Amino acid sequence: MHTDSGALRAMPDIAREADVAVAGALDWVGMDRIDVPVRLAGDAAQGLTAAARVAAYVNLNQPDVRGIHMSRLYLHVDKSLAAEPLTPCSIRRLLRDFLDSHAQLSDRAMVRIEFDHLVRRAALKSDHSGWKSYPVTIAGTMVKGHFSLELGCEVVYSSTCPCSAALARQLIQDRFAQDFAPGRPVDYDAVLAWLGSEQGICATPHSQRSIAQVRVKLAPGFDLPIIELIDRVEAALQTPVQTAVKREDEQAFALLNGQNLMFCEDAARRIQSTLDADDRVLDYQVRATHQESLHPHDAVAFATKGVAGGYGSAAR
Repeated sequence: MHTDSGALRAMPDIAREADVAVAGALDWVGMDRIDVPVRLAGDAAQGLTAAARVAAYVNLNQPDVRGIHMSRLYLHVDKSLAAEPLTPCSIRRLLRDFLDSHAQLSDRAMVRIEFDHLVRRAALKSDHSGWKSYPVTIAGTMVKGHFSLELGCEVVYSSTCPCSAALARQLIQDRFAQDFAPGRPVDYDAVLAWLGSEQGICATPHSQRSIAQVRVKLAPGFDLPIIELIDRVEAALQTPVQTAVKREDEQAFALLNGQNLMFCEDAARRIQSTLDADDRVLDYQVRATHQESLHPHDAVAFATKGVAGGYGSAAR
């Protein structure tokens, strides 16, 4: 039989037509690592656009339905994130679009947006500045009409071990006792020169690059406080890693390290204290990881508020 090559044929929709071999409702179905650009809101963002990886999910509460409409999720992500900057309202609308396009199939939706946020940071002392990258995660969920929003960030900082500092001070005292015998007059200029020599400062404490991973559940009624959260964490720790560094900046950084000796427990408690004082934060999880220079393993401390239940899992 002759078929007109110009006629449109109906394409099969297996998700609708095929029988389900094994029935069952599913918690989440969707896509991960969708590449899209996102625009950041607020004066601090300076109109920046970031390359993001997006996860988009809905549940499938109809056990006899083969699958969801993944292309609809993708198109909503593409359209929404290109149209307006990231705000709680725009994320809520996106989740509502997920659910509206999956009526009778889903009553829960989730989106997770991950990107590196570039921030211009001034040097500690000199007039220089440089760009610093902060990994950021924004996650929104809509569950039976209830919207919740989480914000996460990573801050890299320096940590100097208090125990190692005390041991180094003891060795310096021992060297002083050797070089300046008791009972003899101590010459000011000689001691000053000794303190500036490698012989005088014969031991130094170990320090290491460390990572603070912070995840907070935001109260409603606020914008996305990305820069504010990063700033609060860095202010609590006092020793965030630097960008442009001249000698005066390096010296200032050494002073900050000496004035902020901390174990991973100290770092976690510092961040815990600043988050407890923030009205925008309903719940949180903090992980402070010190990538030890003394050991081949990391030292890690967790802190949680825990009001939401399950937020304090160390496995997350």
